[in-house]
Amino acid sequence: MNISHIEHVGIAVTSLEEAIPFYENILGFKCFAIEEVEDQHVKTAFFQVGQTKIELLEATAPESAIAKFIEKNGGRGGIQHIAFAVQDGVQNALDEVQGKGGRVVDAKPRRGAEGLNIAFLHPKTTCGTLVELCEKPQ
Repeated sequence: MNISHIEHVGIAVTSLEEAIPFYENILGFKCFAIEEVEDQHVKTAFFQVGQTKIELLEATAPESAIAKFIEKNGGRGGIQHIAFAVQDGVQNALDEVQGKGGRVVDAKPRRGAEGLNIAFLHPKTTCGTLVELCEKPQ
């Protein structure tokens, strides 16, 4: 697997409306995109920090992974995942992980925010951290 960089860090928040002002007014970042990913029941906001992005994630439905994460975290948000950009394709990376005995959440890539192809590795494989693999579609 050829990982080129950290693509983004995903942070679950209870409200984008409340969280965005902190990142803009206190940290001085500029939100460059807000997007809803309907099939994942999430609304996202992105900030560029050097080569890496911060992705804030707000649940849009109680069954979303973000809502469940916040509930398990005592009603508070926090770092939910780290995403790595892969150069040789998400499917190839998934196949490699599974070939080495690793577990995946997604057997096949799916469309995520910013139009990226994404897939998640199971936290039981990654020592407890939810890891996302992503690539720009060809």
